[in-house]
Amino acid sequence: MSTATSGPTTKRPTIILAAVCVAVLILPASLTGSSVALPDIASGLHAGLVPLQWVVNAYNLAFASFMLACGSLADIVGRRRMFTVGTAVFALASLASGLSGNVLLLDVLRGVAGFGAAAVMTSGCAILATTFQGAALGRAFAILGSSAGAGLALGPSVSGLLVGTLGWRWVFFAHAVVTAVVLLALPAIPESRSSEGARVDWWGTITFTASLFLLMLGVVQGPQIGWASAEVIAMFAGAVLLIALFVVAESRQAHPMFDLALFRQSRFLAVCLLPVAIAFGFVCLLVLLPSWFSGANGDSADAAGATMMLLTLPVLVVPLGVNVLVKRGMSTRAVLSLSLLLVALGGAWLTVLHPGISTWQLAGPLLLIGIGMGFSAGMIDGVAVTSVAPERAGMAAGMFNTMRLAGEAVAITVMSTVMVSLLQSRVAQGLHGYGRPSSDAAGLANRVASGDLAGAAHSTTPELRDRFSGFLADSYTGAMHSVLWLLAAICAVATVVVYLMLREPQDATTDSPTVEDSATQETTVV
Repeated sequence: MSTATSGPTTKRPTIILAAVCVAVLILPASLTGSSVALPDIASGLHAGLVPLQWVVNAYNLAFASFMLACGSLADIVGRRRMFTVGTAVFALASLASGLSGNVLLLDVLRGVAGFGAAAVMTSGCAILATTFQGAALGRAFAILGSSAGAGLALGPSVSGLLVGTLGWRWVFFAHAVVTAVVLLALPAIPESRSSEGARVDWWGTITFTASLFLLMLGVVQGPQIGWASAEVIAMFAGAVLLIALFVVAESRQAHPMFDLALFRQSRFLAVCLLPVAIAFGFVCLLVLLPSWFSGANGDSADAAGATMMLLTLPVLVVPLGVNVLVKRGMSTRAVLSLSLLLVALGGAWLTVLHPGISTWQLAGPLLLIGIGMGFSAGMIDGVAVTSVAPERAGMAAGMFNTMRLAGEAVAITVMSTVMVSLLQSRVAQGLHGYGRPSSDAAGLANRVASGDLAGAAHSTTPELRDRFSGFLADSYTGAMHSVLWLLAAICAVATVVVYLMLREPQDATTDSPTVEDSATQETTVV
């Protein structure tokens, strides 16, 4: 990577790594933290399900979509400058989100925060790629991956505590404070930029962003206006057309920011597919479970956050044990495949949940899923970077994070929609027993899925309220069971696919490090 630098001539790698990792830690925490706050946001801002979903979707969509453009801009205007702008935008948007009095304004501000997050992630990765070399680069990205995993892990519990004690607005205020503190480390980061005439890939950015937006919009609107409606079909058709144009645009670039040729390397493709599968089996639960806990199980926000710690805390602890296993000879292929398998088994086991279930009864499956996530959390970023030639490390990091974030955005949107669709179907089948028309199913399902089961049950007569509440809770749980089986199946299939793709050909020769070789570079994750 050719760079021109200005500013301090002496790098302070420890301070630089700490600043980037703290900034990156808060980005996934903003996703999972806002998910825990959704029921209280719905109540406080009188929000319906669709605009409420966009509190999460707008952030994820902007985060994934602007990775390419922000990466290009960082090379042109300077990586430290882009990191500064991204951190400031994220902090200000989070502050304004906490002050918002309207859910639509909150959705817009979450999209702005997503843009800031994309700038922080891409410029942060580029800063690390120019600060560290060789084995140190693999370790730096492994620590960065652990920070992102820690953000996912801590987001639900910390946010649940904040919501339960200070209110949902403090979730966003806390994010603003942490990112503002990161700005204090900027003097230690030297400026750098590309000296190779980098340009913003506008065609790629526009087609990718628009395709992802139409896909997510179509998935969200499907249960509301009908899957066979002309509008939804047009959204999906537009998404397919635009992604095809994106592929064409990238294939014709002399220096594409999203080099599709890297996907011909089966190991790199496998590493990119793994977090997409994990997004279904782990990240989706960070969004779906808090609403079920507060709705069907009647838990408070802080109680739901405490229960979620069983799912998330292993992500902080397990990488330490994985380091020991790798040092003793366990292959990266085995570690990453086992990660998916454990998540699949945990998802299937989690179908034991039912209204009134205790935290201890959920401990086994939640811990197993968290352990599975922990197996890959500390090494997946390092493996992605070291599975290609060193001079392509920055591009590999950008592509990997784009795939991961796009996968999370699509997975959360798809599975949230599947939940609502299944819930609508179950509610519609039983409404006649309560003297309600089946046309009420959509509205009731939306309220239940947003965590407002009490409000949905209150819409019936007082003498039927308790029974109706139980019916809604059972319907919600049945839909959750179906979703869990689907998530488990996705991870089980992905286990086989990733295991086969990580297999090293007997006669393979390459100048880039192999996945097995890279395992030794991630042994100091924490």
